[in-house]
Amino acid sequence: MPPTLTLKSGTAWADAWQRCLTVAPEAFRDDRVLNLWNAAWQADGRALPAVSPVDGTPVAGPPRLDRATARQAVRAALDQHRAWRHVPLPERRARVAATLDALAEHRDLLALLLVWEIGKPWRLARADVDRAVDGVRWYVDGIDTMLDGRAPLDGPVSNIASWNYPMSVLVHALLVQALAGNAVVAKTPTDGGVACLTLATALAARGGIPVTLVSGSGGELSEALVRAPEIGCVSFVGGRDTGAAVATAVADLGKRHILEQEGLNTWGVWNFSDWETLSATVPKLFDYGKQRCTAYPRFVVQRSLFDAFLAAYLPAVRTLRTGHPLAVEHPDDPYPALDFGPVINAAKAKELHDQVAEAIDRGAVPLHRGTPADARFLPGQDTSAYVQPVTLLNPPRSSPLHHAEPFGPVDTIVLVDTEAELLAAMNASNGALVATLSTDERATFDRLAPHIRAFKIGHGVPRSRGDRDELFGGFGASWRGAFVGGDLLVRAVTRGPAGERLPGNFPDHQLGPRAT
Repeated sequence: MPPTLTLKSGTAWADAWQRCLTVAPEAFRDDRVLNLWNAAWQADGRALPAVSPVDGTPVAGPPRLDRATARQAVRAALDQHRAWRHVPLPERRARVAATLDALAEHRDLLALLLVWEIGKPWRLARADVDRAVDGVRWYVDGIDTMLDGRAPLDGPVSNIASWNYPMSVLVHALLVQALAGNAVVAKTPTDGGVACLTLATALAARGGIPVTLVSGSGGELSEALVRAPEIGCVSFVGGRDTGAAVATAVADLGKRHILEQEGLNTWGVWNFSDWETLSATVPKLFDYGKQRCTAYPRFVVQRSLFDAFLAAYLPAVRTLRTGHPLAVEHPDDPYPALDFGPVINAAKAKELHDQVAEAIDRGAVPLHRGTPADARFLPGQDTSAYVQPVTLLNPPRSSPLHHAEPFGPVDTIVLVDTEAELLAAMNASNGALVATLSTDERATFDRLAPHIRAFKIGHGVPRSRGDRDELFGGFGASWRGAFVGGDLLVRAVTRGPAGERLPGNFPDHQLGPRAT
């Protein structure tokens, strides 16, 4: 019989919430978080109920503002921007550095909030905080050169991001944008992360960073956060449907923009034999249940290699460790070492279960299906947001799993016989952020890689968003606007010489660099 598990001591949501009330009482009140605008914490907005995907525990929900209040917040952010842009760079650098010190001091609390709010295992939650802090420190050290000959935008930067990386994507972007001389506005993701972002924002505001944090539905707030004339740049991370609407708005207005959208990132296998390396890589590809924009949910495999591929893949996928991210045998045990916990909510879990069932009903072949018995759960806990790993062969073309990113622990495999079929299958989503081709011969990789429509392409190794000086962008429908990473992130949120054309994917031009 498996051991009976319990919650690790001191990690309950009530413990985390009480620590938030102690660390940042200005931003947390009783059982709700506050919005931050006009340089003050505001008890406005209708707080929605929310539950943790981890086990259904009630957690703080976003206090959703109406359209009129959001417009007031944006107008106030413009006033902050006009003052902040004239603050000397050494002072901006000092304030951002102080904020990073405060974030590092409260690293474990921020990570614990990520566990409860979006279901990240402890290792990955801490890594999210560390990547934000370490990444911004790199900019603090090198910002002088990056800003040479450049100036802040005419208005604040508006940030709308998905829930999966609140710290290493959203907070990282906010602080670099502020370092470059801009006031910043952020909308909390609807699906999770509001308490973590509120705490991080409170620490930034204490450090004198001109940041606005508001909650609300995208439809209600888009007029203020995307179309408002006060906004100098829109930075968006999310799905293609919402991103397309944002892209249309910013294109109509001629507004600076950075729109990172999803794509079906693929891993091709062609004339390949290093199965030991591939087998060791497979579990890493399931980190956080593939709930990230650079996950690889599709393998495109040369048919003649399929038996060898399965011999390497299946034993690896069977080693995956899932379950409650805070469940231990004894209260003082270390945090469990998991590959992933729940998906973001029960509705997403049901969507994935339904998609898998439908694909199998229409002809997909199930190669692997994990079971709840393989997972680590507390006795009697709510497990409605959990999806065990699934692998399907040849999903039907009518299935969303054939052409779209599932954003969950579902792998699909497509078999091909020719190089033309390989490339067509790897380009199924009209552009992707990353791709990988496993092939023994470097010459084969060099010949095929230029035809793969992904911004970053690995030779037998996974690619990621990257840190510090690593560029990031996308091709096709996976990206609109300026590319980021390294000094490109600073260039994207500052003004350069007259007539400057930023590297990126714009309606009127596409300009490298290509980050293969």
